[in-house]
Amino acid sequence: MIVFELFHIAIKTADLEATVNFYTKVVGLKEFDRPRFKFPGAWLGVPGPTGKPIIHIYAGEPALAGGDSVAVGTAAIDHVSLSAVGYHDVLANVKKYGVDWRENEVPGGSIWQFFIYDPNGVLLEFTFDGTREKGEKPDMSPGRAYRAGESFFNPENYNALTATYSK
Repeated sequence: MIVFELFHIAIKTADLEATVNFYTKVVGLKEFDRPRFKFPGAWLGVPGPTGKPIIHIYAGEPALAGGDSVAVGTAAIDHVSLSAVGYHDVLANVKKYGVDWRENEVPGGSIWQFFIYDPNGVLLEFTFDGTREKGEKPDMSPGRAYRAGESFFNPENYNALTATYSK
């Protein structure tokens, strides 16, 4: 056996609409056709002619896993990283939707990053090749620089933003 790529990640949600809207409007993924499972969900992925679904969202009974609520956050997985181009354009879109973020420049290299949370508390890292990016380097000032292990997710403030993602 040879593993050659990550096929997809799956995220449970209590709010399917807010989650789909976040990933399509803020992140810029597109919705793909999904098999007719007996529970609600969505498949989201990279736009373009060779795009494929990379994030599976599921809601309803499977998301509850026999409980009364859906877990929040990434648990033992710290974050999900997405490669991207257009650092300042992508970051401007994040700001447009009022999503909080943190920035990072990897020491000793040319990698630029910024981090945001989805409505379910899943931490996303956007990774860029800084040698191909134009404009200012990531803001590493206190309060804006990403610090591994420090959460900046605030569910109460974030929940107030979910109405922004309405279609």
